[in-house]
Amino acid sequence: MIVAEQKSIEEISRMIEPYGKVLILGCGTCMTVCDAGGEREVSFLHSALDLAQARSGNGVHSFSEYTIKRQCDLEFLEMLLGRIEDVDAVLSLGCGVGVQAVAERFPDLPVLPGVNTYFMGMPKEWGVWDERCTACGDCRLGDTAGICPITRCTKGILNGPCAGTKNGKCEANKDMDCAWVLIYQRLERLQQLDNMRRYYPPRNFRTIPRPRRIVSKATVEVGVNNE
Repeated sequence: MIVAEQKSIEEISRMIEPYGKVLILGCGTCMTVCDAGGEREVSFLHSALDLAQARSGNGVHSFSEYTIKRQCDLEFLEMLLGRIEDVDAVLSLGCGVGVQAVAERFPDLPVLPGVNTYFMGMPKEWGVWDERCTACGDCRLGDTAGICPITRCTKGILNGPCAGTKNGKCEANKDMDCAWVLIYQRLERLQQLDNMRRYYPPRNFRTIPRPRRIVSKATVEVGVNNE
């Protein structure tokens, strides 16, 4: 899942300063799970901004609030058509992809980011997420027992472990397990230790052009999109 954190009230207040009517737009999936931009956070932010205005004595903004299931899905963005006609800007509590999707769908309306997007991760415990993927486009999890060395090794090395690991921990962070020790243990469990003898050449970043457009095979095969 995508993990993000809501920006400070001070930063948000500076962003919305030029606009009178602002729609606070939540996202009902990833942002809800990580407590950054779901329906509850939209309501809390609305109250916090009202309070900030009252304290400053500068009540020039009026806020409305709404939450859709996914801001990154154009189908759900259609639900905003009757709600944005009377606003000057949208304050999005979606991830960076959601902000861009709203801005693309409504090009004449300023769309402001209300959260900072950090990474794609998985929940470790309540309120804690571990990064698991950087979407590098060159997945080698089949060779490394389902543990990503690019993301989970602080050095991102493909042929490990390095000389700094000690007692199964990373030299850069003594509280972090060494990714390559985890890979070794998992390969041993799977009886695939031969993978540790392989040499993995350095990643060729030139093979991953930016920006990217991903078209699924299924979509192409049925002829929906043949770009």
